[in-house]
Amino acid sequence: MKPLVTFGDVQAAAAGVLRAALAARSEPYADGATVGTRVPGDRSPETPGLPYVLVRKDSDLPHNSMANSRCTIRVTVWHEDADQAHDLAMLCQALLLVHSGPVIRGTRPGTGPLAATDDPSDVDLSTFTVLANVKPIPLTA
Repeated sequence: MKPLVTFGDVQAAAAGVLRAALAARSEPYADGATVGTRVPGDRSPETPGLPYVLVRKDSDLPHNSMANSRCTIRVTVWHEDADQAHDLAMLCQALLLVHSGPVIRGTRPGTGPLAATDDPSDVDLSTFTVLANVKPIPLTA
């Protein structure tokens, strides 16, 4: 019989990791970064709030044994210019790749960072994915 387990909120965990880690960084392109899990409503270059880091779970694939779940986490960074968007995305990727905690066991690179422009606002962005291994939470039957 397979164990009765669930998995922690990997999206909230990854956002929390980045929120705490970025607040402690001194790189100028990370200064004032806001981390969230929803696309900002107003992301025009004139609006305060850049840089903005969006964290979303794209997929969740539990192993058949339920001993692990492999989740794809997508991180998108809006910034004042393409170079800063890329630099902040690279920093966020590095911070996630070295993290191991109560929800996320570890991560490995997925895709990117890839440069793009936000279509409605024309703001520069950079996006990447990491593959996160998520610890199970055993439940009593």
